Amino acid sequence: MCMKELDVTTSSTQDVSGRLFLAVGRLSRSLRQAGTPGPGHGAISALATLVSYGQLRLGDLAAKEGVAAATMSRIVAALVEAGYVRRESDPLDRRAWLATATEEGERMVSGVRSTRVQELGRRIDRLPEELRCSLVDALPALEALISDED
Repeated sequence: MCMKELDVTTSSTQDVSGRLFLAVGRLSRSLRQAGTPGPGHGAISALATLVSYGQLRLGDLAAKEGVAAATMSRIVAALVEAGYVRRESDPLDRRAWLATATEEGERMVSGVRSTRVQELGRRIDRLPEELRCSLVDALPALEALISDED
């Protein structure tokens, strides 16, 4: 049972959903702004996906990121120009392109993650103990919401 004894009705579920959506979005945006200067969020996200999955076709990368192929093409072009991604022709289909994170791209992702995780840690440390405990208790539920996506 929730600490505040929420009545699990449609309206309370919608209220929790709405509040959680806004809180997660605002926290994410705030942490992105606290991050290191450099590529924008979409580019960092695409770069992080390449670091995680390795070499990907541009279409597959666009699908994983939930953006149009043309948008991903522009993002990858900017990352190539910055030296964070290497792009090469797909040997199985010369019409397609493969993108791979460079070592510099991997360092960028690592640095951004480190900066943002450290900032989040500082914010968590400033919370009262009761709220820190509530956050720790909520982690399994938040992780389950993410795993439902996959």
